[in-house]
Amino acid sequence: MKNLKTILLVEDNPMDVELTLEALSEHNLANRVVIANDGVEALEYLRCEGQYIHRNHENPAVVLLDIKMPRMDGIELLKIIRFDKQLKNIPVVMLTSSREEPDLMKCYELGVNAYVIKPVDFKDFIDAVKHLGIFWALLNENPF
Repeated sequence: MKNLKTILLVEDNPMDVELTLEALSEHNLANRVVIANDGVEALEYLRCEGQYIHRNHENPAVVLLDIKMPRMDGIELLKIIRFDKQLKNIPVVMLTSSREEPDLMKCYELGVNAYVIKPVDFKDFIDAVKHLGIFWALLNENPF
């Protein structure tokens, strides 16, 4: 059986966190989900710093990343991840409400693996997260 790696969810909106967790559990994805409320906290998790200093050093299966967040936004975090030799191969999926063309272009320029706009409809949101979770956390083979 494949070892289930952690999913790192970087999201500052508690409602979106709750919906994402519900979608993953509703579809029986047993991966552990770690929640970071902004890019600073996510970077601490990824680099095993701060409150995460004693965590297992294994990289997550995927980072689900919002763009608009306090302290450090998703685009800034994506840039750091892609230029860090220890982190650069982690799949990053932007899961955002931003439909702004410059955000989309910048994310792909920085090497995002996918850019998914959060559906407004509850059922559509649940389905989108389910498909993301199944593909990136279970089916995708990472090089690490």
